[in-house]
Amino acid sequence: MNKTISIIGSGFSSLSAACYLAKEGYNVSIFEKNKTVGGRARQLIKDGFTFDIGPSWYWMPDIFEKFFNDFNKSTSDYYVLDKLSPAYKIFFSDDVITIGDHMDQICEEFERIESGSSKPLRKFIAQAQDHYNIAINKVVLKPGISPLELVTKDTITRVDRFFKTISTEVRKKFKNPKLISTLEFPVLFLGAKPSQTPSFYSFMNFADFGLGTWHPKGGMYEIIKAMRSLAESLGVTIHTNSTVEKINVENGKTTGITVNGKFVASDVVLSGADYHHSETLLDKNYRQYSEAYWDKRTFAPSSLLFYVGFNKKLNDIEHHNLFFDTDFEKHAEDIYDNPKWPENPLFYVNFPSVTDKSMAPEGCETGFFLIPIAPGLEDTAELRTQYFDIIINRFESLTNQKVKDNILFKESFCVKDFISEYNSYKGNAYGMANTLRQTAFLRPNLKSKKVDGLYFTGQLTVPGPGVPPSLISGKLVSELIHKKNV
Repeated sequence: MNKTISIIGSGFSSLSAACYLAKEGYNVSIFEKNKTVGGRARQLIKDGFTFDIGPSWYWMPDIFEKFFNDFNKSTSDYYVLDKLSPAYKIFFSDDVITIGDHMDQICEEFERIESGSSKPLRKFIAQAQDHYNIAINKVVLKPGISPLELVTKDTITRVDRFFKTISTEVRKKFKNPKLISTLEFPVLFLGAKPSQTPSFYSFMNFADFGLGTWHPKGGMYEIIKAMRSLAESLGVTIHTNSTVEKINVENGKTTGITVNGKFVASDVVLSGADYHHSETLLDKNYRQYSEAYWDKRTFAPSSLLFYVGFNKKLNDIEHHNLFFDTDFEKHAEDIYDNPKWPENPLFYVNFPSVTDKSMAPEGCETGFFLIPIAPGLEDTAELRTQYFDIIINRFESLTNQKVKDNILFKESFCVKDFISEYNSYKGNAYGMANTLRQTAFLRPNLKSKKVDGLYFTGQLTVPGPGVPPSLISGKLVSELIHKKNV
């Protein structure tokens, strides 16, 4: 099979699709605008400190394993995985919840907070496991072409769980606001408020409590390095510093792409870049979705990120740390209902050097701070400084230590950077949210309806935001392409 496929972008979904397509015998080339592969999964290495500047949570290890198994490989052929124990800490204003690495520990912690809560927790997670088995083994493996994909014996008998929300289900079973926040947190990875996310998506709670939180030694970028190695071993050609300026179409069929001013002929074009941006590479008459369409979608948050090198080891922290010492609901409103810079933001801090000595010089700490914010907000140096001061002061107070004088350097990344580095619509960080009206066939299509030979993959299409779904998205689109071209 000599058909040529040009892939725009080199994130998880693009690398996934490239591997599957090359395995089927296609001539596959990837074109990445930045100097390194990985899309939003990149690394910052500075003065001996290593930061994952994109994804930092390794959940759903089974999906990564299945991906490599499809090529008669294993994750262990490429990187070493450690299960984090504890998985993470949640800091509240008057207490700290520690999430252990198995259910018995987690139940003990829930009982400490709310007597009797372990029993409904075990039932909730059992139901979440049921949802996980259906979602991961059946629902997300559909290409989002027809609503009938969702009509199965498994989904029909659980149809109410698509119309109830995570928020409603959690509040039925738990009364303590700290436990409620703990159980609502995982669906934030899907990019929407718990009150707008179907209860079926509680499968994220099983991913959290049931499957655990892991860390690839050397950081999340080790996965990208592994996928690149696999892709190249299958014959994929990867071009970096290669900006795609146009998707070329003649008589309703793609003919190739224009890269750095030069035409590259292609039988098939697949874009793993931001979907909205990808369509701007087409003449207007070939675009499927209008600006009004994109403006009405619910997007996952953007983020204000700080990469901080500390010249000492820090106290009372874990690898992953959530700071929920302010109003969860109010911050969510500031992201989704009335988009603005939050007055009292929740934030997340990742210290990979707690468990992985390779990620910081001896006696030092690598710190990755993240504030979720609404996409499209004003982004200035002054605002970045203001919000770092807010969170570092709270961090010092909640962990009972002084750290500001121990900062060797600090770099930031926000809305402007998501736009300039990734052509991200409104500077979103996680794609388009998985609300009920933006699930499966209701998301932007994997296959263009207007251009023959043009396909899309990634967080704005099927199945949705997150690293594991991006791996699946690459597989789904490769199957559509192969089915059309066999």
